[in-house]
Amino acid sequence: MKNPCVAHRGWSGRAPENTMAAIKLAIDADDIKWIEIDVQLSKDGVPVVIHDYNLRRTTNGRGEVKSWSASELSSLDAGSWFSSAFKGEPIPRLDEVLRAAKGKCMLNVELKTDGVRYPALEEKVLDRIRAFGMEDQVVLTSFHAGTLFKARKLNAGVRTGLILDAWRPSLIEELRSLGADFLSIGYSRLNRMRMELLNAAGIKCMAWTVNDKRSLARLMAMDSGLMLCTNYPERWREALTKQPRKLTGWLGMPFR
Repeated sequence: MKNPCVAHRGWSGRAPENTMAAIKLAIDADDIKWIEIDVQLSKDGVPVVIHDYNLRRTTNGRGEVKSWSASELSSLDAGSWFSSAFKGEPIPRLDEVLRAAKGKCMLNVELKTDGVRYPALEEKVLDRIRAFGMEDQVVLTSFHAGTLFKARKLNAGVRTGLILDAWRPSLIEELRSLGADFLSIGYSRLNRMRMELLNAAGIKCMAWTVNDKRSLARLMAMDSGLMLCTNYPERWREALTKQPRKLTGWLGMPFR
């Protein structure tokens, strides 16, 4: 499909981010092939799906994720902040997401670390991915290059990608040095020339986080293979259907 949609933290425009409610909405949509999630570790070393290091914004808990056990985290309400309809929606474990997505949807798993926090994160996440036999359904991404290097060292077959909100001339060489063939980048940093460079280097690119239809349409026109990460897959659908089609002759061949 042209310009694959990546549901950002699940279908987070319709359900609370990084919860099974948002993730299942995306899994159940036949045209959504990718979901982006964020993973941290609980106090007892269990991979859990949540974006912020601090619990305050998206749960009724306080303090940092790493200070709570997995069972304590699962008892928190991660849905009421979004809507009373999602009251009691818990923080999911990575296992729950892997189980639900297996064979149905690809996962972009962001490893949430600054390089010091969660020294065992790569190992714990890879262990769960291997347990579900999903090495070919996942790309591990991070803002921290050392995290990607470590993940590749632990498992040379895992696919990795760098996340950043900038462009620099050395970027493609940096990705190659990390063994990464995936780039997750703020959408405003992309243009046709940069997409051509990435395509020529064999690097798959995902633009984040594109939530307005005008920007979605502009990026679609820029490159048909560009992955588009959005909170609102319904807007991606609308932008996709409004893309101009090539004119064809009476034999169905495109005019040149």
